[in-house]
Amino acid sequence: MSKRTIIIIGIIATLVGIAVATPKIMLFLAGNKTTVNGEKQTFFITKTISLQKLAEELKEKGIIKDMKGLISVGDFKGLNSNNIALGKYVIEPGVSYKNLLNGFTLNSNGNGNAEVEVQVTFNNCRDIYQMAGMVEKCIMVDSAKLVNYLTDAETLNKFGFTLEQLPALFMPNSYSMFYDTDEKQFVERMAQEFRNFWTPDRKNKLSKMGFTSPSQLATLASIVYSEQSIHSSEWSTIAGLYLNRLKKGMLLQSDPTFKFCWEEKLNGVERLLREHRSVDCAYNTYKVKGLPPGPICMTSEKVLDAVLNYQQHDYLFMCAKPDFSYTHNFESSDVQHMRNARKYQVWLANELKKKKNK
Repeated sequence: MSKRTIIIIGIIATLVGIAVATPKIMLFLAGNKTTVNGEKQTFFITKTISLQKLAEELKEKGIIKDMKGLISVGDFKGLNSNNIALGKYVIEPGVSYKNLLNGFTLNSNGNGNAEVEVQVTFNNCRDIYQMAGMVEKCIMVDSAKLVNYLTDAETLNKFGFTLEQLPALFMPNSYSMFYDTDEKQFVERMAQEFRNFWTPDRKNKLSKMGFTSPSQLATLASIVYSEQSIHSSEWSTIAGLYLNRLKKGMLLQSDPTFKFCWEEKLNGVERLLREHRSVDCAYNTYKVKGLPPGPICMTSEKVLDAVLNYQQHDYLFMCAKPDFSYTHNFESSDVQHMRNARKYQVWLANELKKKKNK
């Protein structure tokens, strides 16, 4: 073989090698390019998205510059609309394209590798409708879909609640969840929290109170909290008072229960009248004996525990003190209770008169 032939073969081999190596080199370089955001940036993927569209949105948000480079790395990794995970992501400055795309990749748990959790918080909820509205602001759950799922007969049967009892399943708090949690996953998570709360010890206390279901406890707790949402020190006392009434077969006569019947119509009304208490409603404990059909609000674990550990006493009556302490006078005598009630009504009338004259 001549020297010239050898040289030609060498040149051809070199060119072939370069041709073969160039794409790999370009891919390597692209994979090691980094994001250009100067600080942490939150990025949401809220619906199924293609690699092309993902690159466009990342560029639009000022996170990357080289769309073609990112797409080439994504193509090599086999990223497409089927394995780009929905969710919330926090992108640090200077993340390599390969690591960025690894973070968006769906894993065996159904989440993105770098997907971060969010806080789902719901407090002061009257019912499942208000709760759904709060949850919708935290995760991708649609409030209407959540309500429809909750009120479906199959769902109620699965978790063992009537529609009226259902608020007992939800205990207000802040919970860490992935942003793309759907309505079924959310309810299952709340059911697990419910099961975790109801330990054998708590179930034993529930039984000793004469209750047969956690929803009864939640219903009483909702009345207790609605009577006293400011001073937790009174919760166990109020619980004991209502339990005394239940044992004696007395009407509970709790103002928040008949207010619940009026929904939002009594908001801002400072003086509740006999006409308000006369409403025909299953929740009105001025007319119906025993506990209402279900909770009148959602209550936290702290309130539930306060009721489970109620104070044993002989109180049957309570009346707000004639001051701005938002505490109560507790009595076992109806005579003394009426005196307290008259003092409070006189005080309230004077305060309303002062307010009107300002």
